[in-house]
Amino acid sequence: MQARPRHVATTRVSLVLALVLAAGCISIPVRVERSDPVAVHREITANVLTSGAPSDRSLQVLQRLGLREEFELYPAETLALLHSQLAETGDHRRLSALAELSFYHADRTRDGRYYLAAAAYAYALLFPGPGEDTLDASDPRLRLAYDLYNRGITQALTRGSEGEVFFESGIYELPFGTVEIEIPPEEMQWAGHRMHNFMAAADFDVTGLRNRYRRTGVGAPLLAELDAEPGPPLPERFFPGLRVPATMFLRFEDPRHSLKQGHLRTRAEIYTPDESLTVSVDGHEIPIEFETSSALAASLAESPLWDFELKGFFSGTFSPLAKAVKTTVKKAVVGTPTVEAESEDEGLLFLQPYVRGHMPIVLIHGTASSPARWANLVNELGNERLVWERYQAWLFIYNTGNPIGYSAGLLRRALERVVARFDPDGTDAALRHMVLIGHSQGGLLAKLTAVDSGTHLWDQLAKVPLDQLQLSDGVRETLRMSTFFTPEPFVGRVIFLCTPQRGSYLASFSLAGLISDFVALPSNLTQVVGELVLRNHDKLALRSMARLPTSIDNMTPGNPFIKALANLPIAPGIHAHSIIAVRGTGPPQHGSDGVVSYESAHLDGVDSELVVDSSHSAQDQPAVIEEIRRILMLHAASYESTESAPIAD
Repeated sequence: MQARPRHVATTRVSLVLALVLAAGCISIPVRVERSDPVAVHREITANVLTSGAPSDRSLQVLQRLGLREEFELYPAETLALLHSQLAETGDHRRLSALAELSFYHADRTRDGRYYLAAAAYAYALLFPGPGEDTLDASDPRLRLAYDLYNRGITQALTRGSEGEVFFESGIYELPFGTVEIEIPPEEMQWAGHRMHNFMAAADFDVTGLRNRYRRTGVGAPLLAELDAEPGPPLPERFFPGLRVPATMFLRFEDPRHSLKQGHLRTRAEIYTPDESLTVSVDGHEIPIEFETSSALAASLAESPLWDFELKGFFSGTFSPLAKAVKTTVKKAVVGTPTVEAESEDEGLLFLQPYVRGHMPIVLIHGTASSPARWANLVNELGNERLVWERYQAWLFIYNTGNPIGYSAGLLRRALERVVARFDPDGTDAALRHMVLIGHSQGGLLAKLTAVDSGTHLWDQLAKVPLDQLQLSDGVRETLRMSTFFTPEPFVGRVIFLCTPQRGSYLASFSLAGLISDFVALPSNLTQVVGELVLRNHDKLALRSMARLPTSIDNMTPGNPFIKALANLPIAPGIHAHSIIAVRGTGPPQHGSDGVVSYESAHLDGVDSELVVDSSHSAQDQPAVIEEIRRILMLHAASYESTESAPIAD
C-alpha cells in the first residue's frame, strides 16, 4: 500500500483536534440554575385566571401534539382539532387543556361561545359520570377546573356595560355545537321574593370590611336584588337594599358523551346559603361556592340606613323602611274594607329567612347609629361555621332620640310578635334562647328585656298607679309598654357593649341638652304629654313636664330614669356579659371610651367582663368580635347540653 503523504495525515489530526476544541465552546442546551423560589412557584402554578396566560400543563399538551405554534396562529382551528380527538372516557389532560385554552381564547376574542365551552369542558372533567375516573384531589387542575366552570358561566351569560348576568331558557351556540339551557321560573324565587338583576360577585372589589370571605366550591357566585312577589304579607322584613348571595349551578346531562355528539343539555339550579350549602352530583355532595362578604358590602353600599343615623335621632318618625311596609286589604264581616298595615315601628330586619332550630342573635345599635354599624361583626360571625350552623342574625332599628323606655317597649313588642308569628305552637326551642347584643344605648334596651322593673320606673313619673290616670286607651298602652318591664321568656343571654349603665357624661354637657331640645318625638308621644299635663297634672311626680324626656335626657348621669334602671338586677336565669372600651393603657377604672366611662359601663354580677383598648365605636374591633364569638359558643354549649345534642368540632 502506498504511504499517505505526511502532510495529509497531519492535516486530518489537526481537523479532529479543532472539532474537539470547538465542541468545548458550544453551550450545553439543558441546564439548571438557582432562582428565587417564590418566582419559580409563581411560574409553575400560574394559569389563565391568575396570569392571563395558559398554565404549563395546558401548554404541555400542545407541545406533545406539536400544536404550540398552530394554537398561537390559528387558535379556533386548533381547539376544534383538540375537540375532535377527545375520547369519551378518560383523556383528562386533553379535557383540562380544552377548558383552559377555550377560556383563554374567549378572553382574547370576547367570544362568549368559548366561555360556555370552557364551563362544559370543566364540568365534564369534574363530573364525568358514575363509574368514571376523576382527577386526584391533589391535582392543581382540579381546583382550576372548578374556577373555570364557575367563571365560564358568568362570563358567558354577562350582558351589557352594567355587567348583568342574564338568564333565559333557550339554545346557546358553542364552538362545536349547541347547549340547551333550561331555567325553571321557580329557581328565581327566594323567601317570597323574585331574584333579579344578577351580578357576578367576582367583578366587585370590597372595601370597608376587615375580611372578604368566599366559601369555595362549585357554581357561579352571584349577587341578586329582590322584587316582592304579589301575595300575603311576608313574615320577615329584609334589610333595605339587601343583595342576596346566590349561586348558579348548571347541571349538564351525560357530559362526556354529549361533548362528542355536539349537543348538550343543562338545567340551571340557583342556591342561596340558607337553602343549601352543597349540591348532589353523581352521588357525591359537593360544596357550593358563595360570595357572602361581597353581598353584604353591596347591601350596604347604597343603603338608606346611613341617612337614618342622624335623621333617626332627631326625628322620631323618620323611617328608611317606609317603602318596605306592606299593606293588605281584607273584607270585614259586614263587607266594609278595613286596612291592616304592618307597623312601621316593628323594627326587626332580617338578612335571610327565619331558620328553625337556629338561635337568634339580636343586634341593637346605639345613639345616632344604625344596624349598618354591625357590618364587620355580621361578616365575621356569618363566615364562622360554628356560629352560622347554630345562629341567625336579626337587626333592630329604632329612632334613637326617643325615650329609652319607649324604644325598649318597641323592641320587646317586635320580638314578641315575631316569636308568635314564626313559632305559634312553641315547638322551636332555639327561638326561645335568644342572645341580645346592644351597643351603647342599645345595651340599655337589651337590659329592659332582662329585668323586672316593678313600679320603679313608673314611680319616677306619677304618684298613683297607671290605671288611676285619666287617659285614652292608646296613651295608656304607650305608657304601659314604656315603663313596665318583665323578663322576656325567650331571652337567654344579653351582652352589653360600651353601655352607659349609669349614664354618659357627654349627655350632661350643655351642648347635649341643646341637641336634646331639637329632637322631635313622634305624635303618639306628644299626645302622651298632652293628656298627662291636661288631665293628670296633680298626679304627676315631676314638678313640670313641658315635654317627654329624650334618650339624651334619660342617659344624663343622675337622671331618675337611668338611676332607677341601674339599680335593677338582671333576672335569674338570664346570663349577662359586659364588654367595656377604655382608651389608652392606664388603669381602666379611671378611663373611658370618650363617651362612656368605665365606672358607668361596669355592672356587678355579670358572668364576664372584658376591657378593650378602643374608642366608643368598638363594634368591629377584633378583640370585641372574638369575645362575642366566645360567648356565643358558651351559649351554644349550654343550650345543646340542655337539648342533649352533640357539639361539632
